[in-house]
Parts: sequence; structure tokens; C-alpha cells
Amino acid sequence: MKTIAVSNRKSIGQGQPTYIIAEIGINHNGSLEIAKKLIDEAAAAGCDAVKFQKRTPELCTPKDQWHMQRDTPWGRMTYINYRHKVELGYDEYAAIDQHCRDKNIDWFASCWDEPSVDFIEQFNPGVYKFASASLTDYALIEKVKATGKPYILSTGMSTMREIESTIEKFGTDNLMVAHSTSAYPCPPAELNLKMIHTLQELYPQTPIGYSGHETGLATTLSAVVMGAYFVERHFTLDRAMWGSDHAASVEPQGMHKLVRDIRDIETAMGDGIKRVYESEMGVLKRLRRVITPQQEELKPLA
Repeated sequence: MKTIAVSNRKSIGQGQPTYIIAEIGINHNGSLEIAKKLIDEAAAAGCDAVKFQKRTPELCTPKDQWHMQRDTPWGRMTYINYRHKVELGYDEYAAIDQHCRDKNIDWFASCWDEPSVDFIEQFNPGVYKFASASLTDYALIEKVKATGKPYILSTGMSTMREIESTIEKFGTDNLMVAHSTSAYPCPPAELNLKMIHTLQELYPQTPIGYSGHETGLATTLSAVVMGAYFVERHFTLDRAMWGSDHAASVEPQGMHKLVRDIRDIETAMGDGIKRVYESEMGVLKRLRRVITPQQEELKPLA
């Protein structure tokens, strides 16, 4: 299993702690102030990274939807104008870059088109993420591959053949793969967590992770137990906020619990070598009727 450096502080892979990503996406609703608050909360929870989404609206919005009217927090407007409202520009991302440095947390983005890759490259991210919708977008993957940076492929809304074809085309150098189901929120019956094992068997040298859109935390914790090297959950200040992704997101209190429980799981996994711990010795002496010679010689272990 290879280990892939995603920043000057963190790596993903065997022997590394689970890399925990708070997916801010567009949950900042176009506000730098909200983006900074989300970064603060993610850092306070102990997340390793926050992730944004970057689009060029004219390239990512079907033309037949440009002039459709939509009710938004800024009033009723065309859909293309709304898409511009929720995009952050250079000055905002420069502030985000500095704020993440100040908070000692990684940040990166899912780019939905080639000009967005050029835009995010100005900030020299350590890794890129492809949204599930981009798994078949070979031109976009080629653009990111040309940067030489590691990248994560998310596999929601994709067939096994599509996953295999993309990986066959681009190889496994610098590759990480996230199992995902693209339903918001996703019902437990459609999470299909055993796909983590399927991907591990298919690509044993590639770090496999999990990008979840469910409600609750238990299934994400299960993904860690199943061997996910990184996990990603959408993150919001309040699930009742206006916007498409908030309802399938984790709030700050939940993110604190998620990070805490993942770290407890990592500690509890141990190394698979059987020991008798010092905390067991008093119980052994009180409850065991038959003491073997090995136990007579047993030295308590911390």
C-alpha cells in the first residue's frame, strides 16, 4: 500500500491516521464570513482538511437552465446569476488560503471545469478531488493530472465499468479512490459500504476512502472500521440553512463527535497481538479458578 503526501503536514495511506475532510463545498452560500466560520469549526473539531467546490458557471450550467427563475436569499433571479452568487473569487480564496494556514488545516477543492483548475492552481493545493459527476470527464482529469498533484476520484452515480475504464486510462499513480453514493441525503440501504472492500481488492496499492452524504455518523465510522484511509462529509453551520447540500451535512457538534470517535476507533484497533494488560490482572486473580503456569509467570503489560 502506497502512502500519498497531500500537504507538507499530512499523508494518506497505510500507517497514517484517517484523513478527515470537512466538505464545505458551496455551503458558504457565497459568503467569505461563513466560509471562515466553517473553517474555524472544522479546525476546532480536529478535521485534517476542508474542501471547497469551484466552477465556471457558464461551463457547468446547461444553457437551457441559464434563464430559469429561482428563488434565492438574494431575491428571485436567473439560475446562471445564482450560480455566480455562490462562487468565490480570487480575493476570497486568498483570504481562505491564509485563514487555513493560520488555523493549521489543509484545504483543497473539487474543480468542475478546466479554467477552475487553473484558478485553484494559483494557491498550490496539495491534492485535488473529482466530484462523482466528473468521473467520466476525461479532459478534466487530464487537466488535473498535468499538474502532477495527487487526486481523489469519487465514484457515486458510476458503474463498475466506468470506474475501471477511468482508472485503466489514467493509471494509479497519485490516485486515491472514494466510494460514494450520490443521493442527498443517502438512505442507509443505498450506502453499500462493502464497496470499500471491493475497491480495496481491485486496487490493493491505492488508498481507498469514503465520501458520505447520509444523515448520522455511525455509517461513516463503519467505513473507517472497514479500512477507509480517508473520509469526507459535507459540513454546515446549520442544516436548516438555505441551499442544496445543507440537509445532508454534518453540523459542528456532530463533526466534533465524528472526529473523536474516529480517533477512538484508531486507538482501539490495536495491532492484533494478544496481550494481558495490567488492568486485567486484578480481575484475573479474583475470577479465574485455574491458574496456568504461564499465568503464574505473567508480567502485567501496560
